[in-house]
Amino acid sequence: MESLQGKNVVITGANTGIGQAMAVLFAKEGANIFVNYLFGDCDEVKAQVEAEGVRCVTYQADVSQFDEAKQMMDAAKAEMGSIDVLINNAGITRDGLIIRMSEEDFDAVINVNLKGAFNTIRHVANIMLKQKSGCIINVSSVVGVAGNIGQANYSASKAGLLGLTKTTARELAARGITCNAIAPGFIETAMTHKLSEEIQGQMLANIPLKRFGSIADIAETVVFLAKSRYITGQVIGVNGGMHM
Repeated sequence: MESLQGKNVVITGANTGIGQAMAVLFAKEGANIFVNYLFGDCDEVKAQVEAEGVRCVTYQADVSQFDEAKQMMDAAKAEMGSIDVLINNAGITRDGLIIRMSEEDFDAVINVNLKGAFNTIRHVANIMLKQKSGCIINVSSVVGVAGNIGQANYSASKAGLLGLTKTTARELAARGITCNAIAPGFIETAMTHKLSEEIQGQMLANIPLKRFGSIADIAETVVFLAKSRYITGQVIGVNGGMHM
């Protein structure tokens, strides 16, 4: 498998949670990290990344804005010299039943989760085509494959990512560029910890491995895909078997 030593990795939504875990694990593999964020700060993730002896550049941008995404990709290329891996991790939720969901809540989720990924791919494509190499990984979700009550907007955005992934893989493959997606299931986060034992039990009943996933499970899968040069156009489920 390909070494990530000295590679330059751009991760959107990387200052907290799964994105932060990805940044740190890539850093442990010797990669330099370009951290995109919109809210909060990057002090913790920057310190963790730099503790591994690699570079960490932070950049505030709203990926749902076409021009901001272009400026970010141009900045990453200028700062890092190349963009070897792009991970579209930024995402939001605005849950609600279809009969109550506002147009604004639907549009907001589509704009960040799906259009945001299109924006970054659109602007990184020329960079990677000139390099004749690159890896793009989109973070989808099990609900993009199976759907979920109360998440019409989120499910639609994550399902759209799967089509975007496969088309990108076909269009860029001739230049040695791969594009894959991961589809996480229920992952242990602050949100799942707040759920009642009854609700957690109902969720676990649908998971054959009988545990929630960890952010490490997701980060390790993404690193694996970044090292793999002959996997493209695929959707990797990381869900404990809840969808097969």
